Amino acid sequence: MPVTKDGTAYDFTGPEQAPVVVLIHGLGLTRSSTWGTIATGLAERYRVLTYDLLGHGDTAVPRGPVSLTALSAQLIALLDTLDISQAALVGFSLGGMINRRCAMDHPDRVSALVILNSPHDRGADQQRIVEDRARGTASGGPEAGINVTLARWFTEGFRRHHSDRVADIRETVLKNDHANYAAHRQVLASGVTELIAPSPPITSPMLVMTSENDSGSTPAMSHAIVAETPGAEICIVPHLQHLGLIEQPALFSEPVGDFLNRVLT
Repeated sequence: MPVTKDGTAYDFTGPEQAPVVVLIHGLGLTRSSTWGTIATGLAERYRVLTYDLLGHGDTAVPRGPVSLTALSAQLIALLDTLDISQAALVGFSLGGMINRRCAMDHPDRVSALVILNSPHDRGADQQRIVEDRARGTASGGPEAGINVTLARWFTEGFRRHHSDRVADIRETVLKNDHANYAAHRQVLASGVTELIAPSPPITSPMLVMTSENDSGSTPAMSHAIVAETPGAEICIVPHLQHLGLIEQPALFSEPVGDFLNRVLT
């Protein structure tokens, strides 16, 4: 398993001369628990880079404070280490906030953006509630409300018929360092405000996707991102919830692959 001098664990697969696609996971997850067949499929045509966020999976816990800027800097440092001048960034949930922050700060390093089930403008009242909830549950660690979280992430049928897969995700989340998880959860809660109506707007080719029944990254939020981004495309996946890309990965990999094939070749 390769690890950078800064402690970021990663995998780099696919044809060596192909365009680079970076896959960025979300809060409490890891590169291996998130991408599965999506990464495998993309690696048939692209050079696919997956990595673990700060303090997640096999990556070292950060020494300094966690912020969207720090998470964007982790990604840029990884690209620099691997001598990658430009890449398409595919981000899920918190990862879809990181790739937008990166595109705002380093537009020349981003060839395209795919934003999957990622939150956006919640409105002032809901934003306060989300931030207060993140602060209030920080002391409980990742196990605080885990059953409610899993019910929000997966459909009832998937939880019933694929309990082993749900148990794997539960175990992955519970392995997280408590303080680091709380810090990233606070970024997920508060960092959205940095991304609303960026000026200048993001100009990279962009695909925004979410699930019809994702209560935290709603279709309305995806439409708002698209409305703020010239030329952006949108795809709403029916019926699924937040972790639809694990529940039915083909419903995500096909539109993502079609989009990348159009904008990167």
